[in-house]
Amino acid sequence: MREQSEKGEKGESSDVGCRQVDEACPAHRLFLRLDDDEKEADQGHHLAGKLRGETMMRIGLKRAYATPGKDDGLRILVDRIWPRGISKDALKLDAWLKEIAPSGELRKWFGHDPEKWVEFKRRYFIELDGKNELTSELMSKVRQEPVTLVFAAHDETRNNAVALKEYLEKELD
Repeated sequence: MREQSEKGEKGESSDVGCRQVDEACPAHRLFLRLDDDEKEADQGHHLAGKLRGETMMRIGLKRAYATPGKDDGLRILVDRIWPRGISKDALKLDAWLKEIAPSGELRKWFGHDPEKWVEFKRRYFIELDGKNELTSELMSKVRQEPVTLVFAAHDETRNNAVALKEYLEKELD
């Protein structure tokens, strides 16, 4: 894929592997930085694992209201809705992938009811199966560097980020 520069001209190829030129591709938007000023400083971060020759397949989970850590790796918000009362700067996100979140209908049905957890995961996994481009690109990033899935839910053991992590780990095996 070719990214558009500030002048609107085609820029250098991204590593996303998408052939669309604009930012309409959800997988491409995942890896477009939220703040362009961070791009240059972030390049060393992305290369660190490759230079060490390590295989990085760590998926972490962190609540949006928890303090970002230096070992978080690529921080991706995986909620459809922005966390209440927290700024973009405070979250220190690399990307917001709201398209990978459960559908609004599924989210409302679940309502964080522990009794619905198993069925929620089953239904969400079916939705994820239909988002192959997004999940493939996310798995590609997980293979390259540590990734932390950021979420806002109060329940830290039964939420979409926990389910997404389980889905990705099964797919990576």
